[in-house]
Amino acid sequence: MHPKLRSPGLYAITDGPRDDLLAAVAQALDGGARLVQYRDKTADHARRQAEATALRQLCASHGVPLIINDDIQLAVAIQADGVHLGEHDPALAAARAALGAQAIIGVSCYDSLERAHDLAAGGADYLAFGAFFPSPTKPLARRAAPELLRQSAALGLPRVAIGGITPDNAGSLVDAGADYLAVISALFGAADVRAAAQTFTDLYPSAAGTPR
Repeated sequence: MHPKLRSPGLYAITDGPRDDLLAAVAQALDGGARLVQYRDKTADHARRQAEATALRQLCASHGVPLIINDDIQLAVAIQADGVHLGEHDPALAAARAALGAQAIIGVSCYDSLERAHDLAAGGADYLAFGAFFPSPTKPLARRAAPELLRQSAALGLPRVAIGGITPDNAGSLVDAGADYLAVISALFGAADVRAAAQTFTDLYPSAAGTPR
C-alpha cells in the first residue's frame, strides 16, 4: 500500500470553478479530509494551474495528498502527489512514467471487478468504484453494488467509493469496506463545508476527532 494512503476517511473532490475554492477546500481539510482531488474540466489552463498550485501548498500544510483529475501534465507541472485516471484518460503506464514511482495513481473501475484486477496488476495505488447512488455530478454514470467493495478486498489496495454519497447513505459503503468516501456535491454544495466534512470523517473511528 502507498504510504500516503494509510489513513482512511473522506476524499474531497472539488466541483469545478468557484470563487471560494481555496476557502472551501480549507474547510474540508479542517473537517478531516484525508485526500483532495482537484477536478476542473474547463480549458482555462492558466487559472487551473494557479488554483492547483495554491491547493498543493494548502494540502501540504495539512499533510494531505493532492490528486489531479485526469491531467498528467498539470500534475507534473505543480508537483502534485498524484493523478486520478478514468476510462478514457491516458494509460496508467504513461502516468507512472511521467510522475514517478512515488506518485499516487488512482483509477476508476466503475462497476467492473475485472477492470479492477487488471489495473491493480498494472500498478494502480487505489481503486475507485461507483456510482453507488444517483450522482448529481454524473447523472448518467453506470451504477455499482456495494458488494463490489467486498469482492475487491482481495486485491489488497485501498478502495474508494464514489457517486451520490451523502451522510445518510455513506455508512453502508463504509460497512462494505470503502477505505475512502469520495464526495463532491454533498461536501462542496453544503452550507457548512467543514461540518459536512466532519460528518463523513466521523464514520471512520480511526479518523474521528483527529486534530487539524
